[in-house]
Amino acid sequence: MRATLKDVAARADVSAKTVSNVINGSATVSPDTRARVESALVELDYVPNLSARGLRNGRSGVIALALPDLATPFSAETAHAFVEAAHARGWGVQIEETGGRPDREALLLSRARARMVDGLVLNPTVADEFVLPDEPTQMPAAVIIGEVEQRRLDQVSVDSDRAAYDMTALLASSGHRHIAVVGSPVETNTFTAVLRTRGYRRALADAGIAHDPQLELGCDDWTPQGGAAVMSAFLGHHRLPDALFCFTDTLAIGVLSELWRRGIQVPREVSVAGFDDIAHGEYAAPPLTTVSFDKRAYAERALDLLSARIIDRVRPVEAVTVPHRIVQRKSTRPH
Repeated sequence: MRATLKDVAARADVSAKTVSNVINGSATVSPDTRARVESALVELDYVPNLSARGLRNGRSGVIALALPDLATPFSAETAHAFVEAAHARGWGVQIEETGGRPDREALLLSRARARMVDGLVLNPTVADEFVLPDEPTQMPAAVIIGEVEQRRLDQVSVDSDRAAYDMTALLASSGHRHIAVVGSPVETNTFTAVLRTRGYRRALADAGIAHDPQLELGCDDWTPQGGAAVMSAFLGHHRLPDALFCFTDTLAIGVLSELWRRGIQVPREVSVAGFDDIAHGEYAAPPLTTVSFDKRAYAERALDLLSARIIDRVRPVEAVTVPHRIVQRKSTRPH
């Protein structure tokens, strides 16, 4: 006979309600209790009756995570953090790629509204308000991650303006006066790029360094190929800056590659810094100075907000900022 919820509860020495909480992710359960329940679920080969459960509470136990580009190391690390955090709450994760396209983002929001998934974590890139219903009870259970400017959905982000300011200030304090950025907006005008450019300019002004528009290397392709290409084009017509602050680590890795190809030594001839603290950056040659933040904490805070929104669709909207720090490695001159 198929094991029941009560069988699992007896095996784990907990209540049936606790087992239900573990399966549904509907309440906080201690790590030790969760481990006992999960062990009992495996030992008894418990298979929940999803149809019956869905009829009772209207939930599937599955959320969606939508990222712009699943091919990037940052997306892979972010997805890993979310899947692990969601698993700890008893949720499955459906992973989607939007390509930064508003029509795909709108479709996913409509699915969340229709409750085809219990909730949605969405990482849009363009600074536009979403088309959402005026009636609070009809709002999707959704959380925005990233820096887009909107006020109607819960949001978790890093303070990109301040982080870019801090990195630029570090480079200036190391004696650099000719500081360039790689990744400023060209056509897509992503809000993250706008914010990081803004922080860079503020830091220059506070350091008494004149702003030079030619040192803002526009690039919408935030990949190693994009970084290498924009670096090659720039050096074909301009002298080497003192420092290069790249708006992502993947851009920085492409820049390091092009500098190596030209025989330019980092950081002896030019300092290079990135943003995101991906694992590849730590093992670049030389190891990359970067803006870091705790991706697991980022995921946990987003899922906290999503869980609360699933339970209460009309609660006040929250915006959470995850702390950042500068990790200085060998790609920049010490200050």
